[in-house]
Amino acid sequence: MSQYYLDSSAAVKLYVAETGADWLRQLLLREPPVAVVSSQLLRVELWSAFARRRREGSLSASDFTQTITWFTEHLHGLYRLAPMTEGLLQTACALLEKHPLRGADAIHLATATILNQQLAAAELPPLIFLASDTRLNEAALTEGLVVLDPNLPPLP
Repeated sequence: MSQYYLDSSAAVKLYVAETGADWLRQLLLREPPVAVVSSQLLRVELWSAFARRRREGSLSASDFTQTITWFTEHLHGLYRLAPMTEGLLQTACALLEKHPLRGADAIHLATATILNQQLAAAELPPLIFLASDTRLNEAALTEGLVVLDPNLPPLP
């Protein structure tokens, strides 16, 4: 079974209408369930994105509450969140020396590369990295990850 790593730039599409949202929902919100992993950082990043949309008026107060409820349900069911360890942070810092990334993106990339190495060691299929950030996707490809951008879904 494939495992998907979800960066916040892609994850937000599960909850708000954006380019690629329908494709991503069909990929991840299906039966039987798929394995979706991310960093613990996802919780704060998405909460921030939803709160910003509420403050800016693109998400009503009731839609914000509904979105947070749905997201919280996913935190306890859909997602498996990897902890931020000292080793992961060291890997993220090393990635920042190689790639022009923001700090949060380096944490996501470090998490995904470590998880992908664990899958390879167990002789399991590679992790599929989902992000809608060109710079991050280029770095992920350079690091040997399989990358899909929900903004540019593959043809059926």
